[in-house]
Amino acid sequence: MSGRFPNLDFPRTFTDKVQVRKLYDRDPLFPVMVDKHAVKKLVSDRVGDDYTIKTLWVGRDLSEVDWNLIRLPAVVKPTHGSGQGAFLEKPEDISALLRSDLPAKWLATEHHLCNREWAYGEFEPQLIIEEMLQGATDAPDDYRFFVFSGEVRMIEARLRREGVAYEAYFSPDGTRLDLESGYIPPAPGHVELPASLAKMTSIARQLACGTDFVRVDLYACEERICVGELTLYPGGGFPGCVPEAWDKKLGDMWDLRAKPQKSRATKLAGRLQPTS
Repeated sequence: MSGRFPNLDFPRTFTDKVQVRKLYDRDPLFPVMVDKHAVKKLVSDRVGDDYTIKTLWVGRDLSEVDWNLIRLPAVVKPTHGSGQGAFLEKPEDISALLRSDLPAKWLATEHHLCNREWAYGEFEPQLIIEEMLQGATDAPDDYRFFVFSGEVRMIEARLRREGVAYEAYFSPDGTRLDLESGYIPPAPGHVELPASLAKMTSIARQLACGTDFVRVDLYACEERICVGELTLYPGGGFPGCVPEAWDKKLGDMWDLRAKPQKSRATKLAGRLQPTS
């Protein structure tokens, strides 16, 4: 996963196939799937409104928001980014955000150029304010369903306990796998999967319909199931995006739709070959 060049001509691992998708797959549905605002209609069409996180406002200028209509706590984030956003838990948080230059920086981030994730550059970035999901005692548990050609093959759980983030991996039947990404520590002890796992699996399969691979991120929030996002390029295909021990195994599960051209590296190597 690191310290080597990806094999773009004959990709075999999951991480190599993410790179090939980034470079060559131009599915017109991809920009809708990664747009945090537009994807909600897709979710509604495929599984219903009950599984979307409520949108409180969307636009490009937070000065236009009628904050009297925004019920706290809430979350504000860009529709095209990753790892950006702010929690608004009290009026002072709103004031601090409006005084900062963070929203402008979020909108100016050319996410599609940073990691070459094409789909993020195919729509105008906006800011979206959503209701804040809350678990019983901490942030809601995040379950990431790796769906290949309509079948869930692995589930990654991202958990937060007493402010500390953990991960755990499971097979589709809920058996915990002895895997870790090295990105965050594995969850200690027994991890209880939600009783709604079968329902979540069904939702993930419906949302992934028609794709060779997509990671469907769902929140289990007390009695609710909410769609977090649809992820086409997990971690940019870089170290920590999947456990290295399963990089090849997951790659075998991915029947890559894109037909890659010869890579620039291969073309260059061909030009450098002696002619006699």
